Amino acid sequence: MTFKSGFVNIVGKPNAGKSTLMNALVGERMAIITHKPQTTRHRIIGIVSEDDYQIVYSDTPGYVEEPSYKMHEVMNSYVESTLEDADLMLFVMDVTDTYEKDDAIIEILKKSEVPVFLIFNKVDLMEQDPLMDLMDEWAKLVDAQEVIPIAAADNLGIEFLKSRIVAILPEGEPFYPPDQLTDRPERFFVSEIIREKIMLQYGKEVPYSSDVVVEEFIETLTKKGEPLIRIRATIFVERKSQVSIIIGKGGSAIKKMGTAARKDLETWLQSKVFLDMTVKVKEKWRSDTRTLKWMGY
Repeated sequence: MTFKSGFVNIVGKPNAGKSTLMNALVGERMAIITHKPQTTRHRIIGIVSEDDYQIVYSDTPGYVEEPSYKMHEVMNSYVESTLEDADLMLFVMDVTDTYEKDDAIIEILKKSEVPVFLIFNKVDLMEQDPLMDLMDEWAKLVDAQEVIPIAAADNLGIEFLKSRIVAILPEGEPFYPPDQLTDRPERFFVSEIIREKIMLQYGKEVPYSSDVVVEEFIETLTKKGEPLIRIRATIFVERKSQVSIIIGKGGSAIKKMGTAARKDLETWLQSKVFLDMTVKVKEKWRSDTRTLKWMGY
């Protein structure tokens, strides 16, 4: 039996639905999803292993055209690096997106020496005739080998997309053990789930000025002998005023956010979770190279 394997890298604008697509393709919660742009900040690997193939999907941050912080530059570097190890590029485009012809992400795709699939997401938001015209126009612009319409949030078109990805994969040996889902440790996903709740609960600049570092992750047992994971996490913000926003009056806001995070963590970790969170100020962390490296960027 012929075995296939390859790296499939997902790129596109912020909020195009890349993370939703990643989760749908992998069948697991690998990336956080919110309605806000620039939710994804890291390159996240999701591995799908079957009897006759292994696909290593890579979800990247949305490309930031005009970086405001060092963090944005690092995020863009993740996107630019996708050309180095890809066997297939998935360019995800929201049907409502607008692009200039010289957009940086278009220039990146033009340099690609591997096939590009143009993935039109949220096709349920557009009538068929204008959608077909748009697909034809963009297929020529990015020299797409295939154009595939989907609605990732509703799983529409996902099975067909999977079949086309498998069809184009090169023959090769698996890169990872068959039971491995990602190259990221559990602590990373814990911090991402907490950050997702910050993105969802707080408005204005707070979600973008904050990040989460997991200080402790201890697996133990309750008095009844049930699995228990004790997590101590620190939420870093850039200004003192943001600390009071995160905490809220009498601690109400952070308690609400922590409850939502704990419930998702217990589902994801399949264990009871004790979650302890503190909030600290780290001024201008988004522009500090040393701090960014310490935070895992």
